[in-house]
Amino acid sequence: MPLTPDSLLAYLAENAIPAVTYAHPALHTVAESKALRGDIPGAQTKNLFLRDGKKNYYLVTIAEDTPVKLKALRAPLAARGSLSFGSPEMLYELLGVLPGSVTLLAAANDPDGLVTVAVDKALLAADLIGCHPLTNERTTVLSPDALRAFLKLTGHEMVELDLSTFAPG
Repeated sequence: MPLTPDSLLAYLAENAIPAVTYAHPALHTVAESKALRGDIPGAQTKNLFLRDGKKNYYLVTIAEDTPVKLKALRAPLAARGSLSFGSPEMLYELLGVLPGSVTLLAAANDPDGLVTVAVDKALLAADLIGCHPLTNERTTVLSPDALRAFLKLTGHEMVELDLSTFAPG
């Protein structure tokens, strides 16, 4: 049974991972997020749930305005075969969230480490990073160090991507 947003926030607090959470209307896209989220601090994220040709799964998190081509992610992710978006069913099965609520914090719902977590280095350079806490009706803001501590706690070794080396076109 996947964590709920409230149980995730309790998990962060119980493990002394500092975070501040903001409530807002449901956000389904980056465009909606920019228009509706208000004045939430930190770099906001765009999350991609991907799979390769061998059914390996990846959660890729980048800054909301970062352009990216799936083909450019193959090598840094060590993907086997082409990358495509994972199905909503596998998203829920592996990370316990629905489309529109994909987030780095869903790693808490992947205790077996079946999903490779990758984050763009540019995002990790921000003072604060905003992530949905398993719901698109809230944003939880953490420091990069707090995010690293969270991922370590969940058993995920984060792959740091340098998307600045890839041309978006």
